[in-house]
Amino acid sequence: MKNINDLGDLLGQAQQMQANMQQLQSEITKMEVVGESGAGLVRLTMNGAHEVLKVHIDPSLMQQEEERAVLEDLIAAAANDAARRVEAAHRKKMSEMTGSLGGLGSLARKLSG
Repeated sequence: MKNINDLGDLLGQAQQMQANMQQLQSEITKMEVVGESGAGLVRLTMNGAHEVLKVHIDPSLMQQEEERAVLEDLIAAAANDAARRVEAAHRKKMSEMTGSLGGLGSLARKLSG
């Protein structure tokens, strides 16, 4: 009878873990990070779904047409920086959650990615 109770407890923990994972995914999708390049001359805001929400270009970059290639490179670098920051925030949140699960942490990490 104890094994059945243990199984029931394990299933309950798994259901709770699934609910926590769904909540975490929702939080990650809603979070926003800012990536930048050119010492802040170009800033890009991206959400946890890797969607670019906003681009800010310092007005000093728009004074000469020849600087377009530099500006394009800076925007690409800012987008890549924002994407790296989203991934780092995702890993941090997942680590925080799975670390609090004790023995179920490794299972959660396998399920998440």
